[in-house]
Amino acid sequence: MPLPATTARIAVLAGSATALLGTFLAWTWTTAFPGDLTVTGYPGGLQVVTLTGAALTLLFALSGMGIRGLGWLTPGGTNSPVLLLSLGVLGTTGYSMGAIAEHLGGIVNLEPGAWVSGIGALIATIGALALPSDLPADEPHAEPWQRLRHSLKAPPPPRAKTLPDWVEILIIAAAFGIGLYVFAYGIEAYSELFIGFLITTVLGATALNRAGLIPRLNTLTTKHRNVTFTAAIVAAAMFPFTQSDASYALIGVNILIFATVALGLNVVVGLAGLLDLGYVAFLGVGAYTAALVSGSPASTFDVHFPFWAAVLAGAAASLVFGVIIGAPTLRLRGDYLAIVTLGFGEIFRITMNNLNGSAGPDLTNGAQGIPNIPDLEILGWNLGVEHEILGFTLSRPANYYLLMLFFTAVVVLVFRRSGESRIGRAWVAIREDETAATAMGINGFRVKLIAFALGATLAGFAGTVQAHVSYSITPEQYLFANTVPPNSAFLLAAVILGGMGTISGPLIGAALLYLIPAKLQFLEDYQLLLFGLALILLMRFRPEGLVANKRAQLEYHETDQLDVPDQEKLPEGTVGASKAGA
Repeated sequence: MPLPATTARIAVLAGSATALLGTFLAWTWTTAFPGDLTVTGYPGGLQVVTLTGAALTLLFALSGMGIRGLGWLTPGGTNSPVLLLSLGVLGTTGYSMGAIAEHLGGIVNLEPGAWVSGIGALIATIGALALPSDLPADEPHAEPWQRLRHSLKAPPPPRAKTLPDWVEILIIAAAFGIGLYVFAYGIEAYSELFIGFLITTVLGATALNRAGLIPRLNTLTTKHRNVTFTAAIVAAAMFPFTQSDASYALIGVNILIFATVALGLNVVVGLAGLLDLGYVAFLGVGAYTAALVSGSPASTFDVHFPFWAAVLAGAAASLVFGVIIGAPTLRLRGDYLAIVTLGFGEIFRITMNNLNGSAGPDLTNGAQGIPNIPDLEILGWNLGVEHEILGFTLSRPANYYLLMLFFTAVVVLVFRRSGESRIGRAWVAIREDETAATAMGINGFRVKLIAFALGATLAGFAGTVQAHVSYSITPEQYLFANTVPPNSAFLLAAVILGGMGTISGPLIGAALLYLIPAKLQFLEDYQLLLFGLALILLMRFRPEGLVANKRAQLEYHETDQLDVPDQEKLPEGTVGASKAGA
């Protein structure tokens, strides 16, 4: 017998409050478990994550009850966000209890605080499952699993109240500030804390989307695009100043390299619709070119180009290789093109291995690669040494992070301007229907070759910085698939996971796919398995990616129109027009 709605809401409130109070009690008796969960009255480690999730669950539950002043939290849905947040609290608390028991040798090591939070999270989840669904088309007595499935559906865009421009700009700035804090917290988290953080963040972000807050924020960022770009760059530039450990800044610079290359691949895959499975080779071309001309003692060329010349040389070399590979192969389509590009990626790696003076000319030092690549010096600023700025110490990784951030901003601008240009519209037309686009007068081969060349050039830019960050490069860094990105498989996954054809999508996808393996190194033997399962779930519940453009949403969720009230359905013919492609 289902619980009445009033009883269910009381259960959610009581369970969430209990879970929150439990975080102020000790969860274990020994500091052997990371995070020091032995202190009463002061949450730490995983307790902080559970506390945050429980507090958000309480806020959204109160908003759903119509509490004055909290209605702005749920413009799109009231009960689905509560369900998702309560599941996040239950997942994080349950994982914490299991990790403590496994790490210390049994549930006997759990103190009362852990049981209080766990039972409270379970009560809140049971109550949230009994709440009525937000979708009016649902059966009034649907099963819990059906409510959960509907909770994951994207809500219709909420109708936002018009605000003054300065208020909207402040909201955008605050959103990026919160994003910076969450990202910095995730990077600093140790493995056990990161898993709990990941559970809460994923379900929390889904809840915010289901509540309508993220769609409303997207509306503001679309309206103020230049402000959004500036706020994103400023927030990203502040990241090194929030880190006290240089290793975290090194993760940040590697994420930027990975994200920049993924954005370049997005030109090829997301805009032009060309499946490239050997894209990491263009990153390698740029890196090897920069290593050979930057004064490394292992280089066969006795030259030392200044930084700007090495960057241009790496980008130019990648451009040339992009044209050389693309010219004879881009007349192929679909699987045939994918096979050819996969072969190019492997040919590049094998060739770099063979240019060792034995199997071929002595150019790349073979499998040993090119070591001792010197640090960059730009306008007298040596990126290899620490610098003091306003009382903050910028380490070597932080210096390269800021440099790579500049390159990322340039690549974003190139992607944005090219995507909105005439050639960008031609790419989209080719992606949607090459035959129809050719019939309308678009030179398909020329347009695809431009996309291939541009994508290769952007990867070459990132490769020049990667060579100096890593000190040395070897052919084994540029595999098709590996547990450590960047590689072609992870690059393609970053584009698909984030959202093809968007700017922020590949950046978010690349950050997740780099950060998760870096934090969960103890799962190395199972990373690819878990990675595959995650992609299957993504394709099932959000095939358009985490950040999707409107065309992709319409194409993948055409049947969801049946679940939307008649007054909120899209005009007839909209979906069909989107599929045709402009």
